[in-house]
Amino acid sequence: MSDFHFANPAMLSLAWIALVLILVASWALARRARRLKRFADADLVKQIAPGSSRVRPLIKFSIAMAAMVALLMGSMDPRWGVRYEEIQRRGMDVFFVIDSSRSMLAEDAGPNRFDRAKQSIGDAIDQLGGDRAGIISFAGDAQVESPLTLNYRSLKLVLDDVSTRNSSRGGSMLGEAIRLATRSFTDEESGGKAIVILSDGEDQESQPVEMARAALEERGIRIYTVGIGDAVEGARIPVLRNGRRGWLEHDGTQVWTKMEPAILEETALAGEGAFIAAGTKRFDLGRIFNDVVAEDQRAELESTEVRIATPRFQWLAGFALLLLCVDCVVSERRRAPRLPELTGGRS
Repeated sequence: MSDFHFANPAMLSLAWIALVLILVASWALARRARRLKRFADADLVKQIAPGSSRVRPLIKFSIAMAAMVALLMGSMDPRWGVRYEEIQRRGMDVFFVIDSSRSMLAEDAGPNRFDRAKQSIGDAIDQLGGDRAGIISFAGDAQVESPLTLNYRSLKLVLDDVSTRNSSRGGSMLGEAIRLATRSFTDEESGGKAIVILSDGEDQESQPVEMARAALEERGIRIYTVGIGDAVEGARIPVLRNGRRGWLEHDGTQVWTKMEPAILEETALAGEGAFIAAGTKRFDLGRIFNDVVAEDQRAELESTEVRIATPRFQWLAGFALLLLCVDCVVSERRRAPRLPELTGGRS
């Protein structure tokens, strides 16, 4: 089982809930035992309550806790063992670049710009078949969340974990994201390369147009941009202060953010791609991607095998269900011995 791993280790963060429940239940059991001991000694308790048991509540508690641990481990999606799927490559390599700056939290595109972008990338991944895809996020800096891969299941798990908190620096450096994506393409032959950017267009002089032009001229990479957000009125950026919802302020004034179509359109033009002004409406990125990317960019390549780890969470889920059934059957009280029937006659 050298290939054992958890596909969703982030669920381990829920372990503190299980720990709190264990501590509370342990305290309740100990408190009950102390009260019972204070009420009467063990021999007397057996006489007045012959069905009571000090061990059975502990057994039920242990079973319930074991079921909870099994469910927690199952939610982390344990995997071991591998299988291989053969995929016919069409020869398109694409990086989805998502803006994770604070302005993407604006709620003019529900639920907010950032979540709308994530949902759209997920929809596009569902429609890929043979194209390698990767994910890059950017704010004040850029980082590769996933390199190019054919394992779409893994890619969507990575996408789920992308957050506006992933970047260590504030700001919006679109040009840096394009530069990183350009470097992250491999040199092997393919039918085409593309970068699809989902952003509200805010940029801090990171030269995205120049970076897009260089990507096209040096590597033949086309740039496609999708603008998300209201370009006319804009929206405020929600924040939490002391547990209460408020709005981001600068020098005592609420900050309003608009989608900036100009920079996105210029970037797409320099990269000989296309600009899609999605605005606040829902859009099908998968359909857009297939429609705007010319078919002559794709080429039939040799099929390749993708290594996929086998999920085993169902074993733990089944084990937890079995334990819960056992817990329902086990009683906290043992069966009291039957007392002999009293018989008597008149003397």
